[in-house]
Amino acid sequence: MSEAVPRKLKVATVSLAGCFGCHMSFLDIDEYLFELLDKIEFDRSPLTDLKHCGPCDIGLVEGGVCNAENVHVLREFRRQCKTLIALGACAINGGLPAQRNHLDIGHCLQAVYLSRPGLAGGHVPDDPELPLPLDKVHPIHEVVRVDYFLPGCPPTGEAIWRFLSDLIAGRTPRLDYPMLHFD
Repeated sequence: MSEAVPRKLKVATVSLAGCFGCHMSFLDIDEYLFELLDKIEFDRSPLTDLKHCGPCDIGLVEGGVCNAENVHVLREFRRQCKTLIALGACAINGGLPAQRNHLDIGHCLQAVYLSRPGLAGGHVPDDPELPLPLDKVHPIHEVVRVDYFLPGCPPTGEAIWRFLSDLIAGRTPRLDYPMLHFD
């Protein structure tokens, strides 16, 4: 009698308003990526370049929510993911993009597109293809339910590896202080 092959978990990732550094750290798990691929299969990720997420077991979100498209993508992503992880400072608290939260978005757009030297006749872009900016950048938990938070800017590849390893093994992810201490 042959042994049943364990089902691979489906993992998907998405990047919202941020720098893509968390995805780069994810790739920094280096050779452990091969070990990970023995246990998971990717749905949406930078490795697959898929734009839509199908049903998956684990979803990782990097970046904050800064526009209407981010809201839509995040809500659709949450619907498809059994477990959702906020990955990095931008997803957890808005991160660097949230530095604009104390400013009026209308004034920001005018300063960038109308008031800069050399922009005679400039205008604020209003193409319907551009996503509508929100007044503030929001952490993802203000828009959808989040199951886990993995801090860092970005979290290290080792932290991501350990976190996912625990989760895949059915354990509650726990990272010790040195893994989350950033000097």
